[in-house]
Amino acid sequence: MKFLVCPQCGIRRFQVKDDDGNSRVVQVTDQFQIVPVREDESLEGFNLSILYCLGCSWKGPVSALKKYFL
Repeated sequence: MKFLVCPQCGIRRFQVKDDDGNSRVVQVTDQFQIVPVREDESLEGFNLSILYCLGCSWKGPVSALKKYFL
């Protein structure tokens, strides 16, 4: 499976948050599907409109991710 990467630093792991401050580590497939890294975790109740990069200070929408890092 191919994953999209951060447009700033090039890593493929991100964090999503919920209203209580909990977070989940996710990846985004090349089909723009957000999937948790740990398959046993649910993304229900998490804000999937903003991704937080785990490698740098970038945050933004799924649409801003890149297929590969330049």
